[in-house]
Amino acid sequence: MKGAALFIAIFALALLIVPMIALNFETPAVNSAQTQIYRPGQEQDGGIQPEATQPEGAPEEEAREAETVQAEAEDGVASGSTSEHGVLSFNILNESTGRVETVALRDFVRGAVASEMPVSFHPEALKAQAVAAHTFALHNHMVQLENPDPALKGADFFADPANMLVYTTEERAKAFYGDNGDIYWDRICTAADSVVNYIMEYEDEPIVAAYHAISAGQTEDASNIWTGSAPYLQASDSEGDLLAPDYETQVTLPRETVGQAILAAYPEAQLPQNPENWFAGIQRSQSGYIIQVDVGGTDLHGKDIRALFSLRSHNVDISYIPSVDCFSFQVFGYGHGVGLSQYGADFLARQGYTFDEILRNYYTGVTLKQIAPGSVV
Repeated sequence: MKGAALFIAIFALALLIVPMIALNFETPAVNSAQTQIYRPGQEQDGGIQPEATQPEGAPEEEAREAETVQAEAEDGVASGSTSEHGVLSFNILNESTGRVETVALRDFVRGAVASEMPVSFHPEALKAQAVAAHTFALHNHMVQLENPDPALKGADFFADPANMLVYTTEERAKAFYGDNGDIYWDRICTAADSVVNYIMEYEDEPIVAAYHAISAGQTEDASNIWTGSAPYLQASDSEGDLLAPDYETQVTLPRETVGQAILAAYPEAQLPQNPENWFAGIQRSQSGYIIQVDVGGTDLHGKDIRALFSLRSHNVDISYIPSVDCFSFQVFGYGHGVGLSQYGADFLARQGYTFDEILRNYYTGVTLKQIAPGSVV
């Protein structure tokens, strides 16, 4: 499968695990081993916790709007283009039970949207999320066919439906939504079902449809974060993220805490006597994410800094405050910044973008196709 060798296994960042299907590749580094990714769980990266809030607009109006937009979108995205790929179900290793469960495609896509996005998001954003989740899951399925991982016990990927990680069930979602469970679940189903047969491809292969919660106004090029590159995961404008709640956050830590954390993780580091020089020679990508920083003579990537101090993003300004003997980490966005921005998608949808237009904004040069006829649900 084209491009499968580019991607490597996710790293464990327990404090940052959230329900979101996305990539986690190895930070570019010398001697970094390449293996294949096999879990479509959010890269423990800023995803959006689903929320049980009242969606805007009356359900009847939204249903009519969704039907109209879907009809308009299908005229522009299908064009008789059919993929050679597709499945009717996924085999998913349930992390809570340890059992492999076969989940029908429609149920997976519905459950993925419920786990990944607040129900209050615009229907077109929900649709975009559905296509991204479906595409990424299908990519993982194909990777496992070629190079199965024994740890998955024959499954395509891991998930934890009970905790709404990767996807969830109708029963669990309705319980989460409470009194409005039926209304909200219907809203999820309307969006997911309208695009359940769509996937994104690049050079006739399902893409690694990375996504994250909030960019810093421009998404990141995958090659700046992970070993290898994908031509469809380039930097793209996402200015709506600047309006997202908690777009900018601050973490303040005592100098002693910062020093201890650095030396515990990187004992070879030689921290200068002046704390103002602990983070030196910072280099950034065009999107503003840190791609290299000298920490006591040790070159680290921004993702290393993010993991070390449990930050929401590696687009961060670092400063030492002598008056209180603390470091300030001013963080912008939430997540690795690659691929679709969920808040950005919602912003674009509210500006009139259809789901296919949203996807093309974040995934460069992809083709939206309907899955193979034998897989259509």
